[in-house]
Amino acid sequence: MISVTPRKLFVNLGVKDVEASMEFFTRLGFAFDPRLTEEHATCMILSDEAFVMLLAEECFKDFTSKALCDAGTHTEAILAISAESREQVDALADAALAHGGRPANEPMDRGFMYGRSFHDVDDHLWEVIWMDPQALLDPV
Repeated sequence: MISVTPRKLFVNLGVKDVEASMEFFTRLGFAFDPRLTEEHATCMILSDEAFVMLLAEECFKDFTSKALCDAGTHTEAILAISAESREQVDALADAALAHGGRPANEPMDRGFMYGRSFHDVDDHLWEVIWMDPQALLDPV
């Protein structure tokens, strides 16, 4: 049986420079849990239930026996986060580009869903997505 209790999500990303990554994401409006922040790692708070652990690559390697992905040449994942409006999508994507991020894909506009994407300072691929709440309620 599937649990109905909300689970917490911890995404772990290897980064070249924890401090530079924290500076980038702070400029985008994200906060960090000081209890889980040290020289080689930090915990970026997305919500009460979702977090991104930014781990220095040498620390990240301790958690896997596989070679690390070079996010500059390979896509390891697409990290999608929600926005409350189209305007918030644009504000977050524009802030990312203004503070060292790079454009990724062309904006996506399907009417009921709008999104933009960018690469962060370590080349991880992020999407910011808004979906019309009414579209989620309408039957398929």
